[in-house]
Amino acid sequence: HVQLVESGGGLVQPGGSLRLSCAASRSIFSIYAMGWYRQAPGKQRELVARIFSGGNTNYADSVKGRFTISRDNAQNTVYLQMSNLQPEDTAVYYCNAREIVLSTTDYWGQGTQVTVSS
Repeated sequence: HVQLVESGGGLVQPGGSLRLSCAASRSIFSIYAMGWYRQAPGKQRELVARIFSGGNTNYADSVKGRFTISRDNAQNTVYLQMSNLQPEDTAVYYCNAREIVLSTTDYWGQGTQVTVSS
């Protein structure tokens, strides 16, 4: 089991930046993938960015070139650096850990609100 705690959300103007952090309760070194998802009001939760244990990453098309995911295995923390934020990025952002041992298990944080507005 792993607990995830997000932080770093808030209110930012269009064009601004934020960095989200996700602190895990134990080592993330061997976790298959760590990711950030978001859910806007009335919409389904969607993948924003994901980083695999080997370091490969993937991003939603809507955030490519603006968001960067990274992981610090020593600190058991995953980051999402968000730049050039737009109103359509407004959502609750959730951290996810996907562990694959004998089966696949997804762990979720409680979410952090990001609001982009002037």
